[in-house]
Amino acid sequence: MLRTAILSALPEEQAGLSSALQAPERVVHAGRTFHCGTLEGQDVVLALSGIGKVAAATTATALIERFGAARIVFTGVAGGLGEGVQVGDVVVAHDYLQHDMDASPLFPRWELPGYGRARLACDPHLAGLLSAAVDGCLQDLGTQAGAMEGTARAPCRHTGLVASGDLFVSTADGAKALCDALRAEDHDVLAVEMEGAAVAQVCADYRLPFAAVRTISDRADDTAHVDFARFVETVAARYADHIIRRFLQML
Repeated sequence: MLRTAILSALPEEQAGLSSALQAPERVVHAGRTFHCGTLEGQDVVLALSGIGKVAAATTATALIERFGAARIVFTGVAGGLGEGVQVGDVVVAHDYLQHDMDASPLFPRWELPGYGRARLACDPHLAGLLSAAVDGCLQDLGTQAGAMEGTARAPCRHTGLVASGDLFVSTADGAKALCDALRAEDHDVLAVEMEGAAVAQVCADYRLPFAAVRTISDRADDTAHVDFARFVETVAARYADHIIRRFLQML
């Protein structure tokens, strides 16, 4: 049976998954804690990515080299950048870009040296399964995010480009500048976070399938820090648990 690695950004997003593991085994390796076992009939290993691209890349490499992961799926939160991408929505990544990669003038801005491109594609099959899992989750739980925000708007799923970088985008001016620069080069970004692109690059190097899903916790503006912890606990954590369980059932 192929082993699926589930990476999460925050411990709240894995609490339900780790407690439901069958035949659990806890392993400490490279300063990180990994939980191996069976979930929804699948061989899995759970881990927290750490914050930032380097930490995420280290964790992804350990999952492959030490734990034999055959595919990696990331679940976490992100700031919404795209038009119509609102708090409580869910973004399934189609591809990734490092918004702080700039080796110009040696290479075009955002291009990954040695790769010949700026964007790294996610695995279409895994992304499709995640999309189906998200749709089911939103149908069951979607009203919770709307209720938290004081609106009757039903959360939506979006699929497209996600940008990562070692910078917490938390001002309206910064978010607009980032969007404008990327869109000027036809990179129509939906969301921004701090880990996914690094994991995508590690998986590309190892030729492993990778997919990612992110719940929108804020609009990457001056209110990005408001009620973040409450959102993670009441909305994002439940979304992650239900989405990953549905995803594993479909493998």
